Amino acid sequence: MELAMMPLGYLAQAALAALLLSLTMLNPPLSSPSAAKLLNASSCDGSGNTCIFNMTYGGSTIAANLSQDTFTLANDSVSSYTFGCLQKTTGNSVPPQGLLGLGRGPLSLLSQTQDLYQSTFSYCLPNFRSANFSGSLRLGPVGQPVRIKYTPLLKNPRRPSLYFVNLIGIRVGNKVVDIPPSAIAFNPTTGGGTIIDSGTVFTRLVEPAYVTVRDEFRRRVKVANVTSLGGFDTCYTVPIVAPTITFLFTNMNVTLPQDNLLIHSTAGSITCLAMASAPDNVNSVLNVIANMQQQNHRILFDVPNSRLGVARELCT
Repeated sequence: MELAMMPLGYLAQAALAALLLSLTMLNPPLSSPSAAKLLNASSCDGSGNTCIFNMTYGGSTIAANLSQDTFTLANDSVSSYTFGCLQKTTGNSVPPQGLLGLGRGPLSLLSQTQDLYQSTFSYCLPNFRSANFSGSLRLGPVGQPVRIKYTPLLKNPRRPSLYFVNLIGIRVGNKVVDIPPSAIAFNPTTGGGTIIDSGTVFTRLVEPAYVTVRDEFRRRVKVANVTSLGGFDTCYTVPIVAPTITFLFTNMNVTLPQDNLLIHSTAGSITCLAMASAPDNVNSVLNVIANMQQQNHRILFDVPNSRLGVARELCT
């Protein structure tokens, strides 16, 4: 089943407001299985039949009620669907309509509709300059692309809800850059490795990997005057021709053209490499292939067969 995505930036999870029907906000008791699952991930306080919980998502904090209802996706009805009814959010990571999670967590859409969609979905994110800016989300194995390249999906026990893949190298132009193996290695002890994530806007690479890629990018652009803008440290005030960057995964290479690599200032006078070093926090060991680098690709998550597929597609 295919759904058009709402124009809410690059959040492939789509908006709750577009999908939920007849919300009566039936609060399950704290002893219910859904509340118990939530308790494993966040604080939950309440009395009687109400569960009020707080959690974080990206740079936002969320206060919500745990609720249940039936909602319909196209012609598919999902009964007793458990979700958080937002009461208050701070930060800018969560739109006011909310998010529909497609991760591996116990309360995600994927987990709650496993019998219906067989834990399989794909999305196609349009270029951020697209006039329509909608994209599409396909749920279930039916209608997924046949001609597509796959790499194994990995599970990291330190970050069980995320989709890990094995990044084995990065090529800038025709050169595979010299990245320390530990910077991109899958590591179940530290939670390190590489994930595919639609909720992050720009790709973040562990510092040794980013520095190596950035330096080779700068060398090939051959413009001496490099400046910075916001969180980007490789920017130019003159037009440039960027080399391609290719992510080398197990059994699959993904080559990114300029539209997936360059971001322009609103005035159009500055062009930047749309990547950055991983933040100096708990995510410092995590490489994130983000949504700008995914645009105009069909990204297929085939969880039962532990594989992730990527195919070029014009997403409108």
